[in-house]
Amino acid sequence: MPAPKLRRGDVLLIIDMINTFAFEDGAALAEHANGIGEAVHALRTQCHRHKLPVVYVNDNFGQWRQGFEELLHKVARPGCRGQRLAARLRPTRQDLFVLKPRHSVFYQTPLPTLLDALEAKRLILTGIAADSCVLSSATEAHVRGYALWVPGNAVASLTPQRTSRALAYIRESLGGETADAGA
Repeated sequence: MPAPKLRRGDVLLIIDMINTFAFEDGAALAEHANGIGEAVHALRTQCHRHKLPVVYVNDNFGQWRQGFEELLHKVARPGCRGQRLAARLRPTRQDLFVLKPRHSVFYQTPLPTLLDALEAKRLILTGIAADSCVLSSATEAHVRGYALWVPGNAVASLTPQRTSRALAYIRESLGGETADAGA
């Protein structure tokens, strides 16, 4: 199935891709996240070209005194598992960011207010993990009435099977589109 066309009211969310991967199973997740980096980058480029908003929504990893810039600096250090991915996906000056304390991009964040200001109609969810943060965000977005596109080639989990199950749920239960993003 072809990728949906970008349209006014779309907002791209890049979830948890600025990441140290310094946790149990972090190396495996980093490997899969690196595998989707090009698709996420290409989609971000397309959104920029169409003048559509791009919002990085990232876990704060319990670092309550750390902002997004500090996270970027931490991930850029040599030897960090997320260094290569963060270099590829480093936000541009036009991109926005929100830090989140838990799985969903909505839980205890200013994202709902930001999406209202951006007049969002459809959310394009990318990032990790498809079966956790992306899925909980998709569920809450559905409850809030947003249309959903979760490109299958722009989300990853610890295993391809977990990603497939999450995408099937998004399609079947949430009515979301899961066609791959075109390059």
